[in-house]
Amino acid sequence: MDFQHRAGSRPGAGPLVSREDANMERRERMKRLAMDTIDISKDPYIIKNHLGTYECRLCLTLHSTEASYLAHTQGRKHQTNLAKRQSKDMKDTQAFPQPKLTVAKRRTVKIGRPGYKVTKQRETETNQKSLMFELDYPQIEPRIKPRFRLMSSYEQRHEQPDDRFQYLLIAAEPYETIGFKIPNVEIDFSEDKHFTYWDDVTHKYTLQITFKNKQSGAHTVNPSIGPQTIQK
Repeated sequence: MDFQHRAGSRPGAGPLVSREDANMERRERMKRLAMDTIDISKDPYIIKNHLGTYECRLCLTLHSTEASYLAHTQGRKHQTNLAKRQSKDMKDTQAFPQPKLTVAKRRTVKIGRPGYKVTKQRETETNQKSLMFELDYPQIEPRIKPRFRLMSSYEQRHEQPDDRFQYLLIAAEPYETIGFKIPNVEIDFSEDKHFTYWDDVTHKYTLQITFKNKQSGAHTVNPSIGPQTIQK
């Protein structure tokens, strides 16, 4: 059959491509493009069933391979359903706007510093020095337990920074946070060296910290024990 004289054809160019062939070529081209540009792991509508095939939860269609599913996502049906879903979500958001949650800052009236007692200790076997802190919180708020943390000398604004010392901060509402100036020596946090205890009946907080032994030739610093209100 001579195709050269069909409408729209050029001499020597062969027959025109049919509509089915053009659609097939377009689908293959879109499939290759989707495979190169789309991360299928981030698609919320794809699901792999127990048969090993892929389902589109938006359009309720079944696909044998990932490439087939990606080609489906570029088609008219999926794009139409996707636009409808986005429009519905936008209307729902406008009809039921999410309330803005505001968290009020907690303001507690401080009632002063707690009573305290500090005991210096030394273990005979390891020759390690330790400090035991006992603090009384008779008016502590319900369901509140004291907590502590170590702070570098460069974090505080109470004194000039001195790298020979660090600060032990102990806080419990509604009392003021107090700090103890202790040597800047590494703390031994092993179970038998370090412990804390809170007595719910007497409202007494006990904390023991043990310093690791210094290497020979290291300078010795006497701890300056005393409560201070620390300003960060």
